[in-house]
Order: sequence, then C-alpha cells, then structure tokens
Amino acid sequence: KIVVYIIDALLRIHKENSIHGDLHSGNVLCLKDYDWYISDLGFCGPADKPIKSIYGNLPYIAPEVIAGKEYTYASDIYSIGMLMWEISSGQPPFANFENDVDLVIRILHGMRPKIKSRTPLEYIKIMTQCWDADPLKRP
Repeated sequence: KIVVYIIDALLRIHKENSIHGDLHSGNVLCLKDYDWYISDLGFCGPADKPIKSIYGNLPYIAPEVIAGKEYTYASDIYSIGMLMWEISSGQPPFANFENDVDLVIRILHGMRPKIKSRTPLEYIKIMTQCWDADPLKRP
C-alpha cells in the first residue's frame, strides 16, 4: 500500500502539470498511517519548461536524463520503479556501488537492481515497467 500512497502523491504533482525531478526515499514523508507526501520541491517545475541540467540522487535518475535529455513525467515514473525496489528489498538501489561514472555507465547499459526472490510477480511487472529504459514504455 505504501507504493499506492507514493504514486498518489506524485499524481497530485503531475496533475498540477509539474515534474518533481528529484524523487527518492529521502523525499517521501509519512505524517500518519495514510498521510503520505513528497517533499523537497526545489527542483519541481512546470512540465512545459523542464530543467535541462542533471541533478538528484543518481540511483533514482532515469537513464535518458543521465544521457542528457530533459526531465519528464516518465523520468518521475522511473524514480517510482526505484522506490518500489527499495520498498521490496529494504535498502536503497545500488547501495553496494559508488555513485560514480562506473554506476552511470552500468545504468545507461541497462543495469537495474537485482529483484529479490520473494517479490510478488504483479509487483515485479509494474516495477520493471516503471524502470524500463524506454520512457515511452513506462506506465
């Protein structure tokens, strides 16, 4: 259910025609059991005027953004996929890697976190769609 609440919070941002652009677990807040918010809106901005520079927490940045394209709704969805993995695994994605050029190259070549064996199949299906390398294939 946590994922549903986070997606709902992101949808509220997207309905305002905005892109968060820096979505990661450090920016997700729970004030009560069902009261979830996305914080740190410093890079949040209009979808029709995306920022072209790269910023954020590397494991959550969509590969197309790393490659120099603009942040989009789809890049926020990629971040949701990484959050889903973090929720299912109990640790941040790529925690065993340095956030350096080697990790950048691996992400650009399609590396994603290893899915834990106990993860439900439907959850895996949605998560892998969210982190698809092709932004047009993300939900």
